[in-house]
Amino acid sequence: MRRHANLPEPVPVSMRTVILDIHADGSMTVMIDGTVYPPDDDQRPWSRAAFPQIIDHASQERAVPVRVEVHEADGTSFTELVAAQPRRADPAPEPAPKTRRPKAVPALIEVTGEGFVAGEDIACTVLVSDTDAAGDGTARGLLDPRRVGDAGEVLLVGRVSGTVVARRLR
Repeated sequence: MRRHANLPEPVPVSMRTVILDIHADGSMTVMIDGTVYPPDDDQRPWSRAAFPQIIDHASQERAVPVRVEVHEADGTSFTELVAAQPRRADPAPEPAPKTRRPKAVPALIEVTGEGFVAGEDIACTVLVSDTDAAGDGTARGLLDPRRVGDAGEVLLVGRVSGTVVARRLR
């Protein structure tokens, strides 16, 4: 006889087990509930980058909880429990899209210079932003006039090369 007539019958908990054996070369073997789970591409072994894909598959897209055991090549191991995400009874209706007026894009001031090391970080001073040098060593800074204020000159400073290019704004 049940003590609480208004409670539903208990449902047995079902949890899948995923075992990830990491090999010295970074590849891994995957077992789900004692069965080997091969990668989609038989030519390439599983790697750590596939963890989310494996967990999503084993948990049936997070519908059931999963116990994950990771056995590292160095002999260490750890265990993690991934909880199922509760399903929504009724999906909420999509809200009507709000109509927004696009924000006005501020006019920008372009400052360019040469002689920088390809890819180096470039400081744009009056210190309001940073930029990177292009592959050919040129740099381009776009400045919002509201942040520049009354400054009459801007410097592009290469943080590696030490190259300094001064440009008048007005």
